Amino acid sequence: MDADEGGSGDTVMRNIVIGVIACLFVLRVCTAEAQAARIPRIGILFASSASVQSARIDAFRQRLRELGYVEGKNIVIEYRYADGKLERLPDLAAELVGLTVDVIVTVPQAISAAQKASPTIPIVFALHSDPVGTGLVSSLARPGGNITGLSAMATDLDGKRLELLKEAFAEFTRVAFLRQAIGMRTNLALTEMEAAAKALGVKLLSLPVRNLEDFGSAFARAKRERTQALITSIGGLITTQQRQVLDFAAKNRLPAMYPASEFVEAGGLMSYAPSYTDLFRRAADFVDKLLKGTKPADLPVEQPKKFEFIVNLKAAKQIGVTIPPNVLVRADRVIK
Repeated sequence: MDADEGGSGDTVMRNIVIGVIACLFVLRVCTAEAQAARIPRIGILFASSASVQSARIDAFRQRLRELGYVEGKNIVIEYRYADGKLERLPDLAAELVGLTVDVIVTVPQAISAAQKASPTIPIVFALHSDPVGTGLVSSLARPGGNITGLSAMATDLDGKRLELLKEAFAEFTRVAFLRQAIGMRTNLALTEMEAAAKALGVKLLSLPVRNLEDFGSAFARAKRERTQALITSIGGLITTQQRQVLDFAAKNRLPAMYPASEFVEAGGLMSYAPSYTDLFRRAADFVDKLLKGTKPADLPVEQPKKFEFIVNLKAAKQIGVTIPPNVLVRADRVIK
């Protein structure tokens, strides 16, 4: 081989190397642009139905818009609802993980399914009665792990509900406590309610429900025991059966205290609870921080800032009871 042939070979090799480098550079730029252009994806996992949760989801989306996230434009939200069939939650959680969501927003009944589906995807619980006491997080200040969110915990919240109900209807001595007997807080809620009932001189009838079939037998037992009032715990299963619970109370003319404003807005008598729509708005702030790089382990769990006592006078008239003025004056909202 002469000198000219050697030079030609070097030139070819040099061009090949330059070409490979150029291709790698273009590929890297394209990959970076694709990553930069990737739209964040949020997974919503609920134990109940879309219709029941509509007000909370609307509040969540509204806050996202205020933070600059427009659904379908610069953020995607994937919704999964179990419609009260809790056995569906593991499959629904797996679907969200398969969609490579960046964050999962959920509620107590669905947290376990979300955690088992992915130990790394950040999880935000929009409300939880006792995240520390149940071992869900290490502490409110430093949750640890891949989960954080908002606590609905307040000192003796269940007892406060019973106290308000008793103040409104001093004559009753037997109250039925319809409670969701699944999930992490069930025993704590019952303990609080039993202590409050004892202090108020009320006989408490515990009506645990674990599935949809339990409601009929629970209502039948309440009738047999001649209960004079009804109080319900919070839970996806009970929330899903909102209409059935409201109809039972109305048909049997039972004064009832509910765990969320949605029950009263749908025709129930009274509710005392944290503002769940406010908690869901604040859940959007958690999502924003997580999408911007904050680790869930370092994002403190927040507690409720706003509580609401709501009374429905239409419901009172329907069952033939009168709400005393001293109770009405304490209401944050009265539905007439």
